[in-house]
Amino acid sequence: MPPADSVRRTARTKYIRLLASMASPVAAAAPATPDRVLTLTNALSSVTARIAAVTQSSTAPVPRLVAVSKLKPASDVLALYTAADQRHFGENYVQELVDKAAQLPSDIHWHFIGSLQSNKCATLASIPNLFAVETVDAVKKARKLNDARSDEWDMLNVFIQVNTSGEESKSGAAPGKDTVEVARYIVGQCPRLKLLGLMTIGSIARSRAAADGEQNPDFAALMETKRLVEAEVGVDGLELSMGMSDDFEDAIKQGSTNVRVGSNIFGARPPKKSS
Repeated sequence: MPPADSVRRTARTKYIRLLASMASPVAAAAPATPDRVLTLTNALSSVTARIAAVTQSSTAPVPRLVAVSKLKPASDVLALYTAADQRHFGENYVQELVDKAAQLPSDIHWHFIGSLQSNKCATLASIPNLFAVETVDAVKKARKLNDARSDEWDMLNVFIQVNTSGEESKSGAAPGKDTVEVARYIVGQCPRLKLLGLMTIGSIARSRAAADGEQNPDFAALMETKRLVEAEVGVDGLELSMGMSDDFEDAIKQGSTNVRVGSNIFGARPPKKSS
């Protein structure tokens, strides 16, 4: 295994080369049209109002809102950054995140929420204003992120993705000992990473059932896993990243501190191949 300093130098070099390969690596994002800005800000206001309604009618804390901008132009992000002071944005694809981070203001807090591949960890860790990687699900990936993260930057927040539904189509560590193992490694062996919390993508069917007033078992399972990790690893105050456009209100009621909302803010997305 190469020394960590060598890994970090290599990661930074790859990131610089990625920027250099872009047509306009330092070009600012073009502004959105006034009509588009109005549409986006109204949609964001609607989501924040719904969040406020949930938190005001219960003991739930106000969660962090991550606006998921995948497959949307950088101009959409800039519109919400400028007109609505939105700072947390989520992306699913590494190259798209690299491109947008290069074009947009450096104080944006980027969240990577897509499936995490080991060979992409170094590139991700080399983005200075990457706030969090929400999809760490294995010791190997945590190690690669830690080795590539520069000592000159803030610790990189990470969430462990937990596959609470057991669906084969979803990534994530299994609830229980597998999640505890990853958490223990991050806390004990990754000085450049901060274990911020746990994340799950709930089953759509379970989310729809929960809309009738029942608890979502995926969200309940993540809360139970949080308690287990805190007890076994000796940490406290872990966050819960759960809830998307279809189920964020129910997720907040069940303790979510970080919701990831995309289509309710940005509208329907094009297929990836045509983006």
